Amino acid sequence: MTAWIILPVGLSAFSITGIWIVYAMAVMNHHVCPVENWSYNVTCAEETAKPGFPKTCCTIQDIPLISKCGSYPPESCLFSLIGNVGAFMVVMVCLLRYAQVIEHGHHCWVNTGGLISGCANAVGLVMVGNFQVDHAKSLHYVGAGVAFPAGLLFVCLQCVLTYRVAVTALDSWMAHVRVSLAVGSLVSLVLSGIFFIHESFVLQHAAAICEWVFTIVILVFYGTFTYEFGTVTLETMLAGLQRHHRHGMGVIIGGGAGGGAVGGASKGLKSPGGSSTSTHLNCTPESIAML
Repeated sequence: MTAWIILPVGLSAFSITGIWIVYAMAVMNHHVCPVENWSYNVTCAEETAKPGFPKTCCTIQDIPLISKCGSYPPESCLFSLIGNVGAFMVVMVCLLRYAQVIEHGHHCWVNTGGLISGCANAVGLVMVGNFQVDHAKSLHYVGAGVAFPAGLLFVCLQCVLTYRVAVTALDSWMAHVRVSLAVGSLVSLVLSGIFFIHESFVLQHAAAICEWVFTIVILVFYGTFTYEFGTVTLETMLAGLQRHHRHGMGVIIGGGAGGGAVGGASKGLKSPGGSSTSTHLNCTPESIAML
């Protein structure tokens, strides 16, 4: 087991906890209405709610979309922090996952697409977190338009990769779990988009709920990489950074006694969720001499 297992679960725990704190702050500061509120008015008189209590009169401007919750200070400061730190952690998860799949001999366009979509998701998160919807609407919507579809594409591609690298029954079970999460994220994102374009207060509120569901499901999906990251080592990271170099060396080794083919076979049979790291290539001088 390695310390890298903390990264995906930390991303999920930090982000989910953070956005709910932002929501609670926005509700208490009368910047949005509670998510359980379904009653909205066209206009409202002067706010009479007591400080520290939710609003009693809500308009369409008070619908608790995630972006609306992080529009005004002080919660906007925390919202930006969550977006920036979360984006950095997303990039780290994507890079490690990309390298890990290569390490298991499954480099393909799906793996590359997963890396690109994950990094695009991170870029969108930075834009969403730093350009609040009520102050920089165009840039905020561009960020959301990149982050949401890219996040959905990432989880779908990772479902495919999980099936491809699965060795044990537990690996296949994890693939099934991820497919369930991917389906949930797809349904919630589509419903959120459908509801959001309507002017009905009820449908707008339903869009906000679907947006929250989508975000939480995606973050839970990122957390499932804890299952594989127990085997991440320095060799895993080098596999992604030096893919072309390693491929060239593999051709040279393959022309010898065939030791490279044996090493590749043993790598492919290793369970990606196993806790043992003993199957990494032995690069000692003695082994090179034998090859």
